Formats: sequence, C-alpha cells, structure tokens
Amino acid sequence: MPTAPTNRTLQDRRSAVDHYNFHGIHPHVRFGTASDRYAGWLGQIYPEDVYAQQVSSRTRTLQGQSFEERQVPVASVRDYFKHFEVLELDFTFYRPLLEEGDPSSSYFVLSKYLVYAPDDAAFLLKAPQQFFARTLRRKGSYVENPNFLDAESYIDTFHEPAVELVGDRLDGIIFQQEYQRVADSPSPSENVERLDTFFSTLPNDAQFHLELRSEHLLSSDYFDWLDTRGLGFVFSHWTWLPAIREQWARCGERFTAANDQVIARLLTPRNTKYADAYAEAYPFDAPVPALSETEQAHKMVLDTTALAYRAEAENALLNVVANNRAWGNAPDLARTIAHRILDEEEKRS
Repeated sequence: MPTAPTNRTLQDRRSAVDHYNFHGIHPHVRFGTASDRYAGWLGQIYPEDVYAQQVSSRTRTLQGQSFEERQVPVASVRDYFKHFEVLELDFTFYRPLLEEGDPSSSYFVLSKYLVYAPDDAAFLLKAPQQFFARTLRRKGSYVENPNFLDAESYIDTFHEPAVELVGDRLDGIIFQQEYQRVADSPSPSENVERLDTFFSTLPNDAQFHLELRSEHLLSSDYFDWLDTRGLGFVFSHWTWLPAIREQWARCGERFTAANDQVIARLLTPRNTKYADAYAEAYPFDAPVPALSETEQAHKMVLDTTALAYRAEAENALLNVVANNRAWGNAPDLARTIAHRILDEEEKRS
C-alpha cells in the first residue's frame, strides 16, 4: 500500500525536508504528528503573519508546575497538511463524539477540522479511553471503568459517527490501553480472549490499531491474534515499553494490519514519565538536547528508519507519528528521521 512514487531527486527531497515538507519523501512512509496546534511551531509549520495574532492560551498544571499552553486555531490544519501527510487527533481519546445522543465538544471540534483540512487529508483518530481503559482516574485515584470493552456503546457513540463524519479521510482508529501491573491485569491468554470478544463484534469499515502499554501482555498469542484479526500493532516508543526493535522481534517480524498500514508512535523517552518529558520539552519550539541527543533517541531514529525499510520490503505503508515530548519539537524529530531514511536510500543506490 505504497503512496505514489516520487520522481524528485534525492537532493530535492532533502531540500524539502530541510523546510519541513515531508510529502513524497519515501513511497512507503508518511510523516505526521500526535496533535497539531502548537504555537511553538509558528514560523516552522505555521506562518507567523497568519496565526501569531490568533493564538489562544490556557494553563495546565502537571506535578505542581504550571505551563501556559498556547494554541493556534483549528483552521491551521490547512497549513499543517502542506507539510505532513497524516495527522493523529487525540482529543477524541477523552470524550466520545456523542453523549446521551447529542454531539459532544469532540464532535464539533472534529467537524471544524474537516472543514479546513484538504480533501485528501488522512486522519488517525484515537478511540475514547472510556471503552478501552480498564481503570480511569477519578478525583485523584483510579477506579474500575464500567464501560470497559462495551462494544455497543463504542459503536453508537464513537465508531458510527466517526465513520460517517470523516468518511474517506479516516485512515485508522487507535485503541490505546493504559499501563497495568501484572497483579492488576488478566493473564496474556485471558486478555486475548476478552479483546477478541470485543473486536469480533465491531464493524469492519475502519482499520483498528492497538497499543497496549503493558509489556507482559505482548505475548506471541497476542500477536498471532492481531494477525488473524487483521488488527494493527502500534510500535510505540513510550515510557515503560521495550525499544521498537525489541517490539519488532516480539511480534514475529511481521505487520498485522489488514490494510497494510503500520503506525509508529514516538511519544516519550523510555523510562521517563509523561510529566517529566513534558516539562523538558516545553514550549515545544526546538529540539532539547536532554531529549534529542541521547543514546536512546539515536536508537529511536535508527529503529524507525529500519521499520521504514521493512515496510518497503513488505509493500506496507509506515505512518511515523512524532510527538514533542520525545524530542522537544515534533517537526524536527520528523526531519531527523526523514534525513536518516534518505541517508539509507543513498547508501543503497
């Protein structure tokens, strides 16, 4: 499932990457980011003369530290897609599209994105956590989730409205499950049985990708089940997961999605908590050496590059989803990986 082949020279593609234009860099790779409206990207992805006066802000508190989160308007997505080919939207993780039968705030925001995004835009939506999290944080503690694996509610409040609303621009739905200790989760085989009951009842009109954040659940049975069901495994560079190269070995060196698409989410440095990575990366306007110039960051880039060439060998399409927290600035992380892919192409030519 490659994209259209490029006729541009290697040097032309390098020049495009230098200007954060990731279209057509490699026929088996698409670049995108996890969320998109960061004011830290002004002058890089978003023209300052257009959006500098349209920035809104809100205060966010993490571990007692306050941050001013500055955002450009949703309309900026038209400029986003001048640089990237795919976008992961994660606000749908926090609320479904319908609540008590009426459109939620997520529905209205997603509708705005679709107005401003080009017709050939590609979106990856995160499924609401209320259907895939075993526990939810409520008033400072974690409680059992009464809607966990509720297929009927998922279909009614998220899946059907998402498919209807986004249409051909919906390239996949990501199910992300929180980290669980061994003592608090089912056995790997029990986990597969429960997941199969849920996914076997869902419509087959969208590609699903799964990201389980508990290493002990990434068993051979789990990967065999993904392959049988045609569900995609998300290669995630995240706090408590093994390195991407180890994930590749564990999954039997195969891609499992029925539509031959692969997702690599580059989220946080390994063994680094969300709040610490966020504080280090803030305000997300440039690479941060403490994140980008480490041995594990170097390996993350190499592992993602290797995954790109595995996608080429398997005639698959790799979606590289970069996050600010992994590097300090997601566009620069994408640029670094794109250049590394082109380095490899030059070696092989």
